[in-house]
Amino acid sequence: MRRLMLLRHAKTETESPTGQDHDRRLDERGHRDAAEIGAWIGRHPPFPDRVLVSPAVRAHQTWEVAWQAMEGLVSPPDVEFLPELYGADPTDLLHTIRMASVSDPKRLMLVGHNPGMHELALTLIGSGDASAKKALDHNLPTSGLAIFDFPTHDWTDVAFRRGKLVQFVSPKLLKQTSDD
Repeated sequence: MRRLMLLRHAKTETESPTGQDHDRRLDERGHRDAAEIGAWIGRHPPFPDRVLVSPAVRAHQTWEVAWQAMEGLVSPPDVEFLPELYGADPTDLLHTIRMASVSDPKRLMLVGHNPGMHELALTLIGSGDASAKKALDHNLPTSGLAIFDFPTHDWTDVAFRRGKLVQFVSPKLLKQTSDD
């Protein structure tokens, strides 16, 4: 069994100081949401063994803030910053996932961007939690986390429509469930 966790970066400022999209930073809400989703991950094992992060400032900051919320609860994963995650489409992302077979983590997390991450999540669903799928249909929001299981022992076997959507969470959904 292999577990894949797709985490979209947290909420960002509208423009970066440099004017470059790649340099946009998390805003105040983004910091809060990344910490909240990180704390949630820290309370819900199993945890990622390997994390692949887009080098965009907002993705890097999302991972750092989320990790700070998990630290002490989770063993440190192997983290790598991959330029190819920035602007990647679902096919590119699937290729990156399959390349994880080289290091062969049991649980892999990607921290990246829409529209590629949302499109990937939708195309991976073969079965799973119907309410999570319905919530994910519309958007993978900032700080949204989609968790998939694949009945395989090799990342090269991961394919579209073969994943079981185990769970979909976001700060907004967590707030709604805590208000109930």
